[in-house]
Amino acid sequence: MSYRNTPFHLKKLGVVVAMTLSANLACAKEPVVNVHAAEKIGTVQQVYDGALFPDVQVNTFRNIDRLFSTRVVPNGGKVFPLPAGDKPLKNFKFSSGGKDYDLYDYVSLNRVSGLLVIKDGKIAFENYELGNNEKTRWMSMSVVKSITATLIGAAIKDGHIKSIDDPIINYLPQLKGSAYDGVSVRNLLQMASGVNWNETYTDPKSDRRRMLEVQNAQVPGGVLELMSKLPRAAAPGTRWNYSTGETQVAGALVRAATGKPVAQYLSERIWGKFGMESDATWWLESPDGLEVGGSGLSATLRDYGRFGMFLLGGGKAGGEQILPDGWVKEAGSPKMVDGKLVNYGYMLWPIPNAAGTINEGAFEARGIFGQHIYMNPKENVVIVVWSALPKPTGKATVGDNDFFAATTQAVR
Repeated sequence: MSYRNTPFHLKKLGVVVAMTLSANLACAKEPVVNVHAAEKIGTVQQVYDGALFPDVQVNTFRNIDRLFSTRVVPNGGKVFPLPAGDKPLKNFKFSSGGKDYDLYDYVSLNRVSGLLVIKDGKIAFENYELGNNEKTRWMSMSVVKSITATLIGAAIKDGHIKSIDDPIINYLPQLKGSAYDGVSVRNLLQMASGVNWNETYTDPKSDRRRMLEVQNAQVPGGVLELMSKLPRAAAPGTRWNYSTGETQVAGALVRAATGKPVAQYLSERIWGKFGMESDATWWLESPDGLEVGGSGLSATLRDYGRFGMFLLGGGKAGGEQILPDGWVKEAGSPKMVDGKLVNYGYMLWPIPNAAGTINEGAFEARGIFGQHIYMNPKENVVIVVWSALPKPTGKATVGDNDFFAATTQAVR
C-alpha cells in the first residue's frame, strides 16, 4: 500500500510501518552534534509568546532540535566552496524610516546573531554574534516554507507531481470532502486555497497556536487532521491568506507524491547534491512522522547561504537541473489572485516597491523574529540574516529591505 493511497485513519495511528522503516533506513546517520546542547532553553510556547529573556531566547533559537522530534537532512560529503571575496564589505551608511544608520546599527538594533553576504559566489562579509559561531545551527522559522515549496518544484520536475494545476486530493485523497477538495497545487503554493486560517502567533486561540498544540501532542497525522477540519472562507484561488498550516499540507504533498520523507527528498535533490557543508535537522509532527512544512529546519549560516545560491542559479545542483525551467523567477514574482496583484510568489516574498531600485527583481525567504535569505539575481547577491527580535513580528528597528539595498550597493 503506497503512502498516497493509505487511509487517513491508518496514518493517524502510525500504521504505515513499511514507510516508517524505509524512512529510518534512508535517513539513518550518526546523531547531529549540537555544540550548544548544554545551554538552558525555554519552551516553544514561550518562543511564540515572545516571553523569553534575551539570553534564554538566543539559546532556544539555536537549540530548537531539543523542542520536538527531528529528522536529519544529511549533507552529501562534497562541499560547495564559498571562498572569501577580494573586497571585504566595510562599514556603510544608509537611511531607513527617515533616520540614518550604518552596518553596526543594523546588527545591534535588530539583534542580529548571524550575518552573511555573498557576492558573485564569494563571501564579502560573515559575522556571528550572541554566542553563535560557524558550527551553530539556527532556526529557520518560516524560511523553511520556501524550502518546502521548492521541493514541490523539484517533485514536478521529477515527474512525481504531474502538473502544478493538479488537484491536491490526487495525492492526498484523505482531504477529499474537506475545504481542500478543489484546491490545486498552484493554489497551495500561493496560499490562495480559500481555507479559513488565523495566523496570529501570540493569540492562544488562533489556528496557528492550535497547530502548535497538535504538534506538541506529537500524534502521527495530527496536523493534517486539523487542516482537514477547517472551514472554507472563499473559493480556491480567490483569496490570499498567509497560513503556516498550508505549508503542512505542502509537506504532506511532497511526501505523498515522492513516497519519501521530506527531509530525505531535500537531502537527495538539494542539500546533498548542491554541496551543503553540514547536516541540518527538521522538526517532525511526531517521532518518525511528517516534517513540519512551515518551520523547524535548523541549519548553519553558510548552508542557508548555499540554498540562496541554489535558487539564484535557477535551481541547479551537481550539474543537474533540479527545478523546472523558469521556476525560480516565477516563484519569486508577485501573483494575481482574483484580479488583484499580491506581493507573494510560491512561498517566496518579492521585495516590494522595488521597481527602478537596486532591489528590483529581488526576493526573499523570511521568518518571524528576523530570519531572512535575500536573493538578488541581477546583482548576484545573497544575504542571510539571523536575528533574535523580542517578539515574532513588528519589533525590527531598522527596515530590512533598506539594509538589503544598501548592502547590495556597497558590494557592487
